[in-house]
Amino acid sequence: MSLTVDVSGLTKNFGSVAAVKDLSFHVPPGRVTGFLGPNGAGKTTTLRMLLGLVRPTSGTATIGGRRYVELDHPLHVVGAALEATGFHSGRSARNHLRVVGATFGVGTDRVDQVLGQVGLADAAGRRVGGFSLGMRQRLALAQALLGDPQVLLLDEPANGLDPEGIAWLRGFLRHLAGQGRTVLVSSHVLTEVQQTVDDVVIVSRGRLVRQSSLADLEGGVVTVARTPAPQQLLQALDRAGLAGRLRPETDETAVAAPQIEVVGATPAQVGALAYAVGVELHELRPRASDLEAVFLQLTGEEAAS
Repeated sequence: MSLTVDVSGLTKNFGSVAAVKDLSFHVPPGRVTGFLGPNGAGKTTTLRMLLGLVRPTSGTATIGGRRYVELDHPLHVVGAALEATGFHSGRSARNHLRVVGATFGVGTDRVDQVLGQVGLADAAGRRVGGFSLGMRQRLALAQALLGDPQVLLLDEPANGLDPEGIAWLRGFLRHLAGQGRTVLVSSHVLTEVQQTVDDVVIVSRGRLVRQSSLADLEGGVVTVARTPAPQQLLQALDRAGLAGRLRPETDETAVAAPQIEVVGATPAQVGALAYAVGVELHELRPRASDLEAVFLQLTGEEAAS
């Protein structure tokens, strides 16, 4: 069963401080959605309202159309990892999950299965007090997966992971979304989000700044081609109805073939066109878009307004 996460007109005031202001967004199943914003933007408060840990001042936060407190078997519907803390330091990873699982009728077999999924099978008998931050993050994720939930709410899950762990997490989240699950990931590591998510929800000062697919936010596909015959390639692109522009010369391009950026075409399409008109190419690659620049622009505009 596919479930959506829906936030509508959500507002939370702590005294005179408005942490979340009339926030609305939709998280679909089968995709990884990045929940982005600077520190103090209201991300964690929003996740806590989704989980019934904080009561909204107004508005609704629902999972599959129901508030968290209305779910019959919440652990089997929603898995959450908000902090890699709250573990008994003297208890082993396996025993910690056994205690949590027993509350919801989850057996030892499932405990061992999720420990294997997050790469902690060999450390299952070790005391959590000796775990690194990255290992605690994996244990928090294992706990979120105990009930085999359809929805995952994760707050900074890559925090403390080494590069290998981050690469593993990226593939694991994509795998979960590929199973039709709904995955909402809060993060401030924008370069990592760029390689992981399908959609983004950007908030600043408690308000929604932008919700879109990552591709739309980045401006679509852009290909970089380096050629000693830039004008010939630009003319061919124009005849094909493609937008190409010569990149400004830098110290690098001053001693090499000029670079052209092509918007709305893949490297394969540009390569085929260049071949058809006999243009020599020295380089052909997709441009790595700068999500951080877009993010800073959007949140900066919100702060200024």
